[in-house]
Amino acid sequence: MTNTRDVIIKLKEVKKEKGLSLDKILIMVENNGEYISKSTLARVFSDGSEDKSFKYEETIRPIANALLDIENDEDDDDAETLAFKSILKLKMRVIDENSKKIEELQDQVKETANKEKAKYHEKLSAELSKMQKSLDFAMKQIELKDKRIDQLMNANDRLSVTNDRLINQLMDCPLRKDCNNESR
Repeated sequence: MTNTRDVIIKLKEVKKEKGLSLDKILIMVENNGEYISKSTLARVFSDGSEDKSFKYEETIRPIANALLDIENDEDDDDAETLAFKSILKLKMRVIDENSKKIEELQDQVKETANKEKAKYHEKLSAELSKMQKSLDFAMKQIELKDKRIDQLMNANDRLSVTNDRLINQLMDCPLRKDCNNESR
């Protein structure tokens, strides 16, 4: 009875010996404070079920607790039954311990992942802040350059107007004709 196949065969034998129906077994399981569906129970007791796969904790253990009363040693239990009960109790303890260890490890993994996320977010925030400062500086530089370009364009426009006036004055100058004649 160290594997599920042997347990299912033994459960079938107990069911037959005690003349139990599936409904009675369901009631016994519920009286132990556990639950199993009737369809699952029917699959466990169907022909050839010992060669199928069932979850021990969710399926086999509640039925075994109800039919074999493995949690309690009875006075009329023979040595083989006591041995089977001891093996099942050991399996249950190991499963419970492993389940607790799994939960602890999952909690540790979550905690580590959360710490790593926090570090990553902190690093990302610092990098984002640095980039924002760089962007703000670049925007101020662009704004400053735009102002200087506007000032230079205005100065250029003024100079262009002044140059046009000077050229017009030079061209309209009455002495210009005299200067041209003398140079010939």
